[in-house]
Amino acid sequence: MKFIIQRDRLVQSVQDVMKAVTSRTTIPILTGIKMTATTEGVTLTGSDSDISIESFIPKEEAGDEIVEIKQPGAIVLQAKFFSEIVKKLPTDFVEIEVLNHLQTVIRSGKSEFNLIGLDAEEYPHLPQIEENNKFQIATDLLKAMIRQTHFAVSTSETRPILTGVNWNITNGELNCIATDSHRLALRKARIETDHDASYNIVIPGKSLNELSKIIDDSNEMIDIVITENQILFKAKHLLFFSRLLEGNYPDTSRLIPAESKTDITVNTKGFLHAIDRASLLAREGRNNVVKLAAHDDGVIEISSNTPEIGKVVEEVQSESVTGEELKISFSAKYMMDALKALEGTDISISFTGAMRPFVIRPLNDESILQLILPVRTY
Repeated sequence: MKFIIQRDRLVQSVQDVMKAVTSRTTIPILTGIKMTATTEGVTLTGSDSDISIESFIPKEEAGDEIVEIKQPGAIVLQAKFFSEIVKKLPTDFVEIEVLNHLQTVIRSGKSEFNLIGLDAEEYPHLPQIEENNKFQIATDLLKAMIRQTHFAVSTSETRPILTGVNWNITNGELNCIATDSHRLALRKARIETDHDASYNIVIPGKSLNELSKIIDDSNEMIDIVITENQILFKAKHLLFFSRLLEGNYPDTSRLIPAESKTDITVNTKGFLHAIDRASLLAREGRNNVVKLAAHDDGVIEISSNTPEIGKVVEEVQSESVTGEELKISFSAKYMMDALKALEGTDISISFTGAMRPFVIRPLNDESILQLILPVRTY
């Protein structure tokens, strides 16, 4: 195998596939990156058997030559060293050549590295996915939906199904839900499906997080293909496979209250900053809890009291408070995570009592919702 390639394109592709490579694996060859050169271009693959990422660098793009293939072939190189080497090479072009016994030479300018490669034949094959069930979504919308839900997945392995985001597709609508049983994030959007497809799958939160780092913020469509135990995201020159979590996701629709006893409308930014300041003294204490009291004159009092440190009281003027007076305590971190995920300048928060979950929504937007369970402090 021998080819010459633009360094920047190689660095970008290596960084993308590195997101799937882990040092903690029982299959030693998966600590490497597989590189395959064909007459079409160069393909890089990284995998940890949960996530697999394939990045393709075409021979030319828009009339520019990116790769010059001298001899096709394939090799697996240690990801840790290979990624560091390509980042630090001195010139804009890199020559990579595999000699006998998997000896791989990487040349750029006056610098030359020799790496011992592994046999590409031994690298596990990527899942073969039949593309019957596929739908499309705009890349920037997909990124937004991941950002607005994935933070609420559980980090504890006691209920593995909750470490994923539930995607439910019916009648051309995609519903994404994440919950760790203390809070819940929901986002829905219309999507383009081939037929009256309906799916109910759970994608590991970690996979979605890595995917959102790689795909760019454009309105180009990304293809999504679902099988029994895998999901494939197909963007331009990029394939991202993830295994799906097994098991049934709990029915969360019962958690979301239908009516409310107290409703407040506030400016998102001002409210977020007030919670942030109130949490400064709560961090040391247990669970980072702040208290909220809503008065009928529209003033919302946010406070936190940690006996050995001190207390803080913030007042926020709301745009409106309707319903009963209310005192409630909750995790400041959960509230800040929720507020950062919402779009829009004003939000409405609906409470159904001091010990019931409450719902946060942007004003006039039904597609997104955050729910938080309060903390018992009184």
